[in-house]
Amino acid sequence: MTSKTRVVVIGAGLAGVTLARRLGELGTPALTLGDEEHRPYNRVLLAEVLAGRYGAEVIALPSPAGLLRGRVTGIDRAGRTVRCADGSVIAYDTLVLATGSNAVLPPLRGLFTPDRVLPEGVHAFRTMDDCLGLSKAVRPGARAVVIGGGLLGVSAARALAVRGAQVVLAQQSERLMERQLDPAASALVRRHLEGLGVEVHTECRVRDVRSVGGAVRSVEMGDGYALGADLVVLACGVRPRVGLAREAGLEVGKGVLVDDELRTSDPHVRAVGDCAQHAGRVYGLAAPALEQAQVLAELLAGDGTARYHGTRSLTRLTLAGAVGSGSGGPGSEGPAPVSPGSGGSGSVGSGSVSPGSVGSGSVGPGYGDPSPVGPGSADPGSGGPFGGPDTPFDLAAFGETDPRPGDDVVQLADATRGTYRKVVVRDDRLVGGVLVGELGTVGALARAWEGAEPLPSDGGPLLHLLTQDGGS
Repeated sequence: MTSKTRVVVIGAGLAGVTLARRLGELGTPALTLGDEEHRPYNRVLLAEVLAGRYGAEVIALPSPAGLLRGRVTGIDRAGRTVRCADGSVIAYDTLVLATGSNAVLPPLRGLFTPDRVLPEGVHAFRTMDDCLGLSKAVRPGARAVVIGGGLLGVSAARALAVRGAQVVLAQQSERLMERQLDPAASALVRRHLEGLGVEVHTECRVRDVRSVGGAVRSVEMGDGYALGADLVVLACGVRPRVGLAREAGLEVGKGVLVDDELRTSDPHVRAVGDCAQHAGRVYGLAAPALEQAQVLAELLAGDGTARYHGTRSLTRLTLAGAVGSGSGGPGSEGPAPVSPGSGGSGSVGSGSVSPGSVGSGSVGPGYGDPSPVGPGSADPGSGGPFGGPDTPFDLAAFGETDPRPGDDVVQLADATRGTYRKVVVRDDRLVGGVLVGELGTVGALARAWEGAEPLPSDGGPLLHLLTQDGGS
């Protein structure tokens, strides 16, 4: 079977679906190929499905016209066709790779059975199938070990604790979420998890997974100590899916190399989202994926001036319980990144998010806001950020959170309320900040950061931004 379609998109995640829907709105049809059995969904809300806060149907994305289920096995660049596992061949004028990324499986002894499958009880945490399998396996009192203390591991550990599991979180580096947070903010995240009963170990290396009869029984730490385990969750990061691109002879670094028009080394092939590497950077976040999809849609629909110049993202995360206030819109892989230009806390959203996430202000056209609120929903301001599993725990970060020599740093901390605010100023300009707990100032700070205008020398307005609502 051979068909002819102007634009073919490989991948039905956030980037691919956003691109296809936007192309449809601009009158340029696209055929989208997705290799998962489930309808397109907001991957970054999987932790909320695991926690029982959302049903799988709530995080579904509107499917674009021309969506087909099928796994692409190869690309013929000379003939401009793609081959599918069912034997079909699909021709294209422009091919878009939106293949996303895969979970990293660490090199642990015993991680795979002799048949090269994960033992029963060992789960990656990347896809809807991963989430549903883990959700089915977890039960109150189950011993769960989460390997990895980044955003994904923190989200998974909290979700499992909310479900009643006895959770141990093992992080190899010295603090949790080190890529997003400074030490003080990371310590508050740790305090929050420990308040839910999660046992957190940092600077802790796991070296062995032990199974009996094909089912996991324990994990062995680097110092030889063994932890009993009914469940093991692998939250060790993600890696761009570049296999198809590499086999087709496209230039690949960490991701598929693209220019400002999202072109690969073949002008008839573009790439967006987690699999794309632009200006030396693979983002792995929702906001860049959405911006790339928007730019590429405009280009493919005939706007020759559209360009992608990179993304400056605000990161926001709300760790919420089984029911709680707010929601996250469709998002990435990473914490709630939104375009700082949208401004105001309303543009960030207060939604719970999991790896690569997004707030309601950056969901893109037509995606809405799930916002399920139950009778136990909590106001982020009631009871403080450590009030329990139904109390959301808010944090936000933007720009450069680690100061350089000579930078000015302003910090405000309230140990009783569990709040923390820090901004970094360089050459009289706001270059980054971290907020934990109360986020009323985040919109005003993000606008000041985005504007990059010199701050008044007396420091008064900056202190006002840190301590007041700031117009958000």
